[in-house]
Amino acid sequence: MSELAKPRMTAKDRARLAADRLKALYPAVSELEHRNAFQMLIATILSAQTTDRSVNAVTPALFARYPDAAALAHANPAEVEAMIKPTGFYHVKAKTIIAASAALVERFHGEVPPRIEDLVTLPGVGRKTANVVLGVAFGIPGFAVDTHVKRLTRRLHLTKSTDPVKIEAEVTKMLPPEEWTGFSLRLILHGRRICLARTPRCPECVLNDFCPSSTVRAKGGRRPLTATAASVRLGHGRGTVRKRPGRRPGTRH
Repeated sequence: MSELAKPRMTAKDRARLAADRLKALYPAVSELEHRNAFQMLIATILSAQTTDRSVNAVTPALFARYPDAAALAHANPAEVEAMIKPTGFYHVKAKTIIAASAALVERFHGEVPPRIEDLVTLPGVGRKTANVVLGVAFGIPGFAVDTHVKRLTRRLHLTKSTDPVKIEAEVTKMLPPEEWTGFSLRLILHGRRICLARTPRCPECVLNDFCPSSTVRAKGGRRPLTATAASVRLGHGRGTVRKRPGRRPGTRH
């Protein structure tokens, strides 16, 4: 029986099929440019309420001036504010990244900890940010739920919840741990390019033949991929999920 001939597709079926389809189009990467876990952490905090492009425009100078947690922990707030102003909410963000850096120095010897239990204790770091850092910087499975992931998981009927913690818990039960990070990152990319908030581009979506929210339906069988990997490949290679030697999938700490 083909995947489209199934009389009733379960949420788990949709999750796994969506993960497979999106994997053919998108790399498992973050669009935030970074070179190490510290930069990824700070960039992710700065990305709140703004675009990754805005963050990428300011972080090269920021990290050149403050290359590590020790440097940023002792930064002049006014100088940091001036550097990150284009990202918006710069007063709060400057205070937050300085405080987070100070916490790294005081409690973790200046290093970003590879445990979600530790990451969420840092100023400005919730589960979303922690899961992004775990997956992208450490290759540790984590399912980050941002506004795009929240929207797409509901449109795919993988969840009815609007609570990021519940969404994370429900979706991760449907997929093996090694798929969590990639699926989250690809949902984000797909949400930015195709499954837009106000006007989703359903005719162009490779999920439109089984997505319960699709405004179109393919005729005559499975819809072929409507985009190629080359058309959505990112302009930089940073952020690709790396596997840590000796760590088993699904292990967070």
